[in-house]
Amino acid sequence: MKKTLICMATSMLAAPMITHADSPYFSLHDGDGFKRFSVSVGALHVMPQGKAQPFHVNTSVKNGETAKVGDISIDAVKANMDPNMDPNLSTVFVKFLDTIGTNTLPGELSGTAQVNGLESWDNPGTGLEADDVTTLGIMANYFFTDHVSFEMKAGIPPKVDLMGKGKIYAPFSAVATPEVIGIQLPEIAMKNNILITDLEAYGPAASARAWTPAAELQYHFGKTGVNKFRPYVGLGVMYAYFNELEINPRTEQDLIAAGHMIANIKEGNAGAALDGKKSKANPKVDLEASDAFAPIATVGFTYDFNDKWFAVGSVSYAHLKGDTTITVTDDTHGELIRSTADIEINPILAYAGVGYRF
Repeated sequence: MKKTLICMATSMLAAPMITHADSPYFSLHDGDGFKRFSVSVGALHVMPQGKAQPFHVNTSVKNGETAKVGDISIDAVKANMDPNMDPNLSTVFVKFLDTIGTNTLPGELSGTAQVNGLESWDNPGTGLEADDVTTLGIMANYFFTDHVSFEMKAGIPPKVDLMGKGKIYAPFSAVATPEVIGIQLPEIAMKNNILITDLEAYGPAASARAWTPAAELQYHFGKTGVNKFRPYVGLGVMYAYFNELEINPRTEQDLIAAGHMIANIKEGNAGAALDGKKSKANPKVDLEASDAFAPIATVGFTYDFNDKWFAVGSVSYAHLKGDTTITVTDDTHGELIRSTADIEINPILAYAGVGYRF
């Protein structure tokens, strides 16, 4: 009796294994005439669908930070006066400026200013969008069965243009306290949105080389030797890595000028910041992009010319999102500006190629 029970139990355990081995979906044994490996090469066209996400900017000038104004042009003072300031006070102050006789308000008279608005702000309507690109694609498949395969997608990493959207402004505001012969004059309110850069003015705002390998499990309909045309579907994951990041030289110069503006305030020359003058700093700009993983789904087909050669076409979509960081730094002051933005790529990938099975 015990032996009978043992035999029955052994048979029950073995049944799923036999069924698994005989399954046309999971069998690891040849028998349907299919070949285990295939590789194809062709044109891979990448069409990003993501929309620009706004930049968020931080600087080293804290809200409420007090700085000496130093020499400042009369034109800069007038251009940056708060239009909502008491008109009686602004009129008197403008008349005072006109009596100076030069175009410069010297540091002995400009006094100090309490600066606000530059510590942290958002820039609605700005961001970066990846442009379309075409490269050479390579797809390699290992077939577990005639229906189920594992595919690795790769290609020559293309140089991708990142198109800028919108203009970045710095929401500068300050309360200035000018003085004459050591006597403080009434406070003067200053407020202005200072243009930092126009991301659309110079062509692509930046570029990067994109490495985006992907891996998928795929199911192929039809049967080898019976159906020449075989549709398939796939689901997997994509990994995105970006290097050789470069900023448009003219955009970089705008960011360096913004670095001088912040450094001037830190050095007690807030007036020079508004005049757009260089500071003692040597600002440097750096662009980084984060790595990212994304789900990817594919629909495609193969068409057999014979048992070895075939044509392949597919369309894939990856929900890919990362972030970019632009920093402006100086050896003396450290980090002057940090600007971050999400970058939505969400590409549709169209592939057409020719393959070989072995």
